[in-house]
Amino acid sequence: MRYPILSAAFLLVLGGSAHAAVNVVATLPDLAAIAKEVGGNKVAVTSLSLPTQDPHFVDAKPSLVLKLNKADLLIAGGLELELGWLPVLQTSARNERILSSGRGFLDCSRFVHVLEVPTGPVDRSMGDIHPGGNPHYLYDPRAAAECAKGIADKLAEIDPGNAKAYQAGVRSFVDRLATARAGWEKRLASARGKPVITYHRSWNYLLDWLGLVEIANLEPKPGIPPSPRHVAEVLRLGQAKGAKVILQESFYPDKTGRLVAKKLGGTVVTLPGGADVASGEGYIEHMDHLVDALEQALR
Repeated sequence: MRYPILSAAFLLVLGGSAHAAVNVVATLPDLAAIAKEVGGNKVAVTSLSLPTQDPHFVDAKPSLVLKLNKADLLIAGGLELELGWLPVLQTSARNERILSSGRGFLDCSRFVHVLEVPTGPVDRSMGDIHPGGNPHYLYDPRAAAECAKGIADKLAEIDPGNAKAYQAGVRSFVDRLATARAGWEKRLASARGKPVITYHRSWNYLLDWLGLVEIANLEPKPGIPPSPRHVAEVLRLGQAKGAKVILQESFYPDKTGRLVAKKLGGTVVTLPGGADVASGEGYIEHMDHLVDALEQALR
């Protein structure tokens, strides 16, 4: 009786190996959330960064090297957003598939219309300017839909046996996202043209999508902390333009934002930098929470 039992167990192990999930690692939580929507049970997805972390500055920890060592596909935001930490992880992982020249590497910035591409020379005196343009495109669901399509195509390329599943997954996600987006736009239609102040230039894609107007940043230059002189100028502009909302991610200090909001009689909208994938939050759910917060603040 032992032989059939062992044989069945052995076949079960073989079957599990034959249908092992594609191991996907994303640099950003929102990319991980989108990949999970597209891949479904055909993929195992991990994010290298947390929604509470500034994606410009992620510690290149050994645990992240291990994740990349086992990855079949690495999905990045690109436009040098991860330049300070991702290359060293790719090199240390000893996995040729996920090097930038490898078959298992995908830069999602190639699928989107990039904003704020510098037209002249870029140097450090300008702050943390990205030569290829603004990399924070995932705050725009239109860009997220294009990224989903690109991820589906790449998954089908490296795992052709499940290509139909990936195409079905992306169709489902894009359709649900389009429905949600129509609702978000309807809810925030009355806010078009309203002035807002942001901490970092993270929100330009969202502002472009919703028709909000950024009148100032709390950072005098990208990556440079606010100075008293600059804050005074932001207050002057905010009062002149009637700005009541300061928009920033939770990983930036909020002391200055709260001070400015108080003096303007407004509010600070503090949001995580992406979906909480570890707790099961999807991209659409994350954006829904973002729209909820904006709708309340912009009334």
